[in-house]
Amino acid sequence: MTSVCVIGLGYIGLPTAALMASQGLRVYGVDVNPKVVETISMGGIHIAEADLEGLVQKVVSNGALTAHRQPVEADAFMITVPTPLKDNRKPDLDYVFAAGRSIAPHLKKGNVVILESTSPVGTTQALAQVLAAARPDLRFPGNGGEPDVSVAYCPERVLPGRILVELVENDRCVGGLTQTCTDRAIAVYEAFVRGAILRTTAPTAELVKLSENAFRDVNIAFANELSLVADRHGIDVWEAIELANRHPRVNILKPGPGVGGHCIAVDPWFIVDAAPKEARLIRTAREVNDHKAHYVFDLVTEALARQPGAQVTCFGLAFKANVDDLRESPSLEIVERLGHTYRGRVSVVEPYISEAPASLAAAGVPLIPLDQALERKGVFLLLVDHAIFTRISREKLAGRAIIDTRGIWRMVERRRANNG
Repeated sequence: MTSVCVIGLGYIGLPTAALMASQGLRVYGVDVNPKVVETISMGGIHIAEADLEGLVQKVVSNGALTAHRQPVEADAFMITVPTPLKDNRKPDLDYVFAAGRSIAPHLKKGNVVILESTSPVGTTQALAQVLAAARPDLRFPGNGGEPDVSVAYCPERVLPGRILVELVENDRCVGGLTQTCTDRAIAVYEAFVRGAILRTTAPTAELVKLSENAFRDVNIAFANELSLVADRHGIDVWEAIELANRHPRVNILKPGPGVGGHCIAVDPWFIVDAAPKEARLIRTAREVNDHKAHYVFDLVTEALARQPGAQVTCFGLAFKANVDDLRESPSLEIVERLGHTYRGRVSVVEPYISEAPASLAAAGVPLIPLDQALERKGVFLLLVDHAIFTRISREKLAGRAIIDTRGIWRMVERRRANNG
């Protein structure tokens, strides 16, 4: 295999396309957003990710990566489009199946189609059926005999900020709809993955991805629920967790304002949707983490009751530290709600974005620089533990009512408590 067509040039698709292009593959990147295609065609990027801009510039300039609005023929097709939730918390697979229909006219015998988008169990098989319906002249897995076109599933498992490193170094789990499908998909990843490439079936690979994120969600829910218990008793939850973690078999995570990102905040619902009676713990963890954002809002309301008319300055919108990714961010949800409730009194600092999302403008919340934020009085609400926020001096925080959901300013809180 010498060429790959990547459908979807977002947080996973673009780094994967650029990395494969740097390893000698001819890569065609496809995205329905014309602005994204234009930006990449000029060697730029539309997302923030360490070392990505230089890599994209290099592979675009040497012709190894080109960006397109429509798919083109290739040896392999990789689908990396979003799989969001609908309003009823059911998985929305429209993007996946639309991507399948878009590549169908370009398929030929010997091709392999790999789905990387996080998906409910059975999606890869359903994708094969979509392809078979669009191309009855070709044989797909499940139609009897060896398939003309192989279909497989391989979930990504990367950390924003380290995507280019982890795409290469992390182990990959590849599951085809047949053994031949698995073999052909593995051949694609062998071109750029140095971690172990583990064979399995497509349904197992689908559940593996969902299980990884549900596991993390459950553990975060424990920390978030523990923070509520600690607050009830007036205990510093971060100190309690630090001491508990001295036990050789305990590793409690750190609480926060909720859980965000496209994976952990979404994927567990795929499991719950498919097995609602069995996934009781997974459902409860989701509910605990979703509730934490409401709890933080209530903390601000209580603080404002003690300071009528005070300003609220929020620090951070991203779903995690040191990234620009706002997807499913509880911080963004909290700030929007505060803006609507206390219109004209709420501002936010987010150093990783240059323009506030439209939803904040609708809530009357301006995006302000850090130095301006530190001049404001009233309530300081820390939502994201960006490195720049950890360097704010105690003097800059003095005289404000501090609500720290990440525990990085708690020494100031302790000092205030000790001083009465």
